[in-house]
Amino acid sequence: MRVGILTGGGDCPGLNAVIRGAVRKGIFHHKDEFVGFMEGWRGVLENITMPLDLNSVAGILPRGGTILKSSRTNPAKKEGGIQQCLETLKKQRLDALIAIGGDDTLGVAVKLNAAGAKVVGVPKTIDNDLTGTDFCFGFDTAVTTATDAIDKLHSTAEAHNRVIVVEVMGRNSGWIAIYSGIAGGADVILIPERPFDVDKVAKSLKRRHDLGRYFSIVVVAEGAKPVGGTDQTTAADGKDAFGHVRLGGVGNMLASEIEKRTGFESRAVVLGHIQRGGSPSPFDRMLATRYGVGAIDAVHNSDFGKMVALRGTDIVTVPLEQATSRTRMVGQDLIDVAESLHD
Repeated sequence: MRVGILTGGGDCPGLNAVIRGAVRKGIFHHKDEFVGFMEGWRGVLENITMPLDLNSVAGILPRGGTILKSSRTNPAKKEGGIQQCLETLKKQRLDALIAIGGDDTLGVAVKLNAAGAKVVGVPKTIDNDLTGTDFCFGFDTAVTTATDAIDKLHSTAEAHNRVIVVEVMGRNSGWIAIYSGIAGGADVILIPERPFDVDKVAKSLKRRHDLGRYFSIVVVAEGAKPVGGTDQTTAADGKDAFGHVRLGGVGNMLASEIEKRTGFESRAVVLGHIQRGGSPSPFDRMLATRYGVGAIDAVHNSDFGKMVALRGTDIVTVPLEQATSRTRMVGQDLIDVAESLHD
């Protein structure tokens, strides 16, 4: 078979491992041919490709980023865009397309599949917020990076008797914040699923201070909002091709408000894109490789319109429409764990 592969949306550790897993399984076991589309859906719209063979994927397992590059191009926003994508797939004589991405990238895959393309999706987002799978690759590496930063910030916060607010990624769900916050021993964790009260945060930090702990770590997801707030804190005007505003600034806002209410010297640290970078963790290398192998298996099983997913310890397939139907939120069980560690 002749199979196309693309990587769309924000980059994350493990993308190259998926590509490698699909290409190696396809070539070694099925004699498949592969075409890589450059920069996500832009490559499909404009028919920009690179060959994918054993030489192309040699040595890429531990590399961050993606050899296919990426973008946030949305064909559905371009007049005739979906039809243009279909024409490219026909020109390339493709039997199937593997789309690796988050809800935006896979949302386009849903539209293409409905229009007659044979598409298989692979879940990619460090936010870990795709419905239908227990874990997305890239999440574990992002959490490891954030936790390592929090570990380091403990010592400098203690040395200066400061409150340090650590802003991590998480637009609509707080998976990175809750995991890294618990793992890093944060004193307060704030996530989009539960609006926060700045006064209550300040009181909690004062109680800690009264107990002789003169420093604190607050972890906040970039999409967290205060009680009664209707908008998330944005870093710039405008929206991307999928209608998302650029978030950022909640950490600085919180640090300023905490210092006003407590008198404690407060600083903000924004981890930003460092969470996306670097070599994938062993867990993400393994998961991404299994997803790549699972995707090419789905292609040969004619299991189109599906996304490969992790359920427990098994790789399964779920309908793409189900996988993109809603945001996967942090459950009350993890919120209870975080809250049980403090008074």
